[in-house]
Amino acid sequence: MVLPMFRTIREQIDTVFREDPAAKSTLEILLCYPGLHAILLHRLSHRLYQSGVPLLPRVISQFGRWITGIEIHPGAKIGRRFFIDHGMGVVIGETAEIGDDVLLYQGVTLGGTGKECGKRHPTIGNHVVVGTGAKVLGNILVGDGSRIGAGSVVVRPVPPGSTVVGIPGKVVRRRAETDDDLEHGKLPDPEGQAISELRERVAKLEQLVKTLTESSTLTQ
Repeated sequence: MVLPMFRTIREQIDTVFREDPAAKSTLEILLCYPGLHAILLHRLSHRLYQSGVPLLPRVISQFGRWITGIEIHPGAKIGRRFFIDHGMGVVIGETAEIGDDVLLYQGVTLGGTGKECGKRHPTIGNHVVVGTGAKVLGNILVGDGSRIGAGSVVVRPVPPGSTVVGIPGKVVRRRAETDDDLEHGKLPDPEGQAISELRERVAKLEQLVKTLTESSTLTQ
C-alpha cells in the first residue's frame, strides 16, 4: 500500500510540473500547492468512502476544504493526473466523475441542478480543461478533449473536442485534435458577435428607411 501511495504522490507532482510553469521545485509543490493537498486528501477519503467507513470520509473532506478552499465530496470519482490550478472556490459534487489528465482552474463548480437523487453531477472526459469560474451542472457528459471557457455555465452535454463559452454555454468550436491549450484571450464571443450583426442590420434598415424617405420627398 505504501508503494502505490508514493507513486500517486510522484505522479501528482509530475503533473504539477507539467501544467504549471510557476512550479520551481518538488518541495515548493509539496508545501505550497493546495490543489495537490486537496487531491491527495480526496484519494484517502474516497477510498474510505468506497469501503463504507461512516463519517470519517466527510470529516477528511471538510478538513481539506478548510485548509485548501477546495471542496471535493468523497464520493466523487477522479482519474489520474488530475490538476487544480490555484484552486480556491472549486466545488466537486458527490456523483461527479472526472477522467484522466483533467485541468480545473479556480472557482470551478461541478455541481447539480436541484435536489434530484441518483447521478446528479457531471461526468468529465479525459484531457478536459475547465476555465476559471465555469459551472458545469447536472448529469451531463463533457466529451474528451473539450475546453470550457472562463465564466461559462454548461447545462447541456458537450461533444468531444469542443470549445464551449457563454451563459448558457454554447459550442463555438470543434476540432479533431485534443491537445490545444485553452487561450481565453482568443475565444469566440457568440453574444458579442450576435450584437454586432444586429447593429449592422439596424444600420442597414436605417439607411433603407432614409433612402425611401428621400425618394418619397422627391416624388411629391
